[in-house]
Amino acid sequence: MGAFDPKVYAGLLRVRQAYPFEVGCFLMRFYAYMMNIGTVTMVTLAGYSFFTAGLTSSVIALSTFFISPRVSKLVDARGQHRVVPVAAAVTMAGLALMLANVALRGPEWVLFAAALPMGFLPNPQALARARWTYLIRSGRLGSAAPDLRTMFSYEGVLDDVGFMFSPSISIALASAIAPVAGLLAGGVAFVVGTIMLTASRGTEPTPGWSAEGAGEAAEKGSGAVGSRKQKSVLRTSAVVRVLFALMFFVGAFFSVFDATTVALSEELGNPNIAGVVLIVASCVSMVTGFLFGMVHMRIPQYAQLVVAAVAIGLAYGSMFLVDSGLSLFIMSTIAALFYAPMLITANATCERAVPGSRITEAITWMNAGATCGMAFGPSVSGIVVDTWGAAASFDFGAVLAVAVPITALLSLRILKRDVRDGYTVAAEEDVSR
Repeated sequence: MGAFDPKVYAGLLRVRQAYPFEVGCFLMRFYAYMMNIGTVTMVTLAGYSFFTAGLTSSVIALSTFFISPRVSKLVDARGQHRVVPVAAAVTMAGLALMLANVALRGPEWVLFAAALPMGFLPNPQALARARWTYLIRSGRLGSAAPDLRTMFSYEGVLDDVGFMFSPSISIALASAIAPVAGLLAGGVAFVVGTIMLTASRGTEPTPGWSAEGAGEAAEKGSGAVGSRKQKSVLRTSAVVRVLFALMFFVGAFFSVFDATTVALSEELGNPNIAGVVLIVASCVSMVTGFLFGMVHMRIPQYAQLVVAAVAIGLAYGSMFLVDSGLSLFIMSTIAALFYAPMLITANATCERAVPGSRITEAITWMNAGATCGMAFGPSVSGIVVDTWGAAASFDFGAVLAVAVPITALLSLRILKRDVRDGYTVAAEEDVSR
């Protein structure tokens, strides 16, 4: 099925021109991952109600869901250096307004107004993956180009690191210094990261590039590409729609699992259980993702996605068996083995299903599916926990988890038809009339 090669990451580390944009996107990630939980922490510590904090966070999430993919579409059409600084400035303007309002204990409506422009957030995960895809697929790195799948594993590890530590840092700063300190630090990191990313022009994807004609696209420049108005890749690619649905269920069941873990810990009278379980699961996922990148798979990409979907669905589908702290720990630790491989495989499948010039938007839509699921899952599980308890919420999460392999299997024909091995499909671009 595959061969194990522990030296594959050396190829990534040898690409020194990638260091500036990798560091930049990593700093941008820290703000992106702390944005929602940091907002809730800041608003509640400042004396506003939990309802106001949750509603503000929901406005940010919805704004990001609707706006961020459009930002990524513009990035693909016009170039990162043209779009990212403008979108980042709008995002930071919203953050600055929110910080000022919280510091001055201003009216609640200003919080909601400030949350809207924060949805212009450029997606750092997609930006980094788009640059790597461009460098590797366009031939810019020649024979020294690392494996794309290894790159997705490497980026997945960075995602896990940011996801694990940035919320904790935000909460710690807000609690120890001032309510606004956490998001302020995240905003500063985001600005520095944006500057580093934008300044690294040599690795920026040329709008309209393809694996077969990157040089030609570079000669034409961004003007010709930007002049064509393209339809959303969510409308034109069936695989992106499948991935959106898969990630919706992944985000939904995973957020239900997190929230219900906290609820069960409170029912058992030991809140520390949740912290231990979630930290161990995160570490297991990070290590598994790192090791997964060392395996060269020899089965078709669409089959890899289906296998990963079945594995994660069965693993987290077993959460209906959880009835104690020990069973929770065992189940979460085993299930975490399959989380990173699923995300890595989904990203690799996305890259194999759309033209290279649409990769930023496609990955952003995939992430938007997870964001949507993370908003849906806890909102329903909260009602379930209040009404029937944590055990029933785990049952609800198990149903969502099983929906992942069901969706993948029902979409098998689409995946087999539209996902290719080798270079990205040079799919025909649609122009709206």
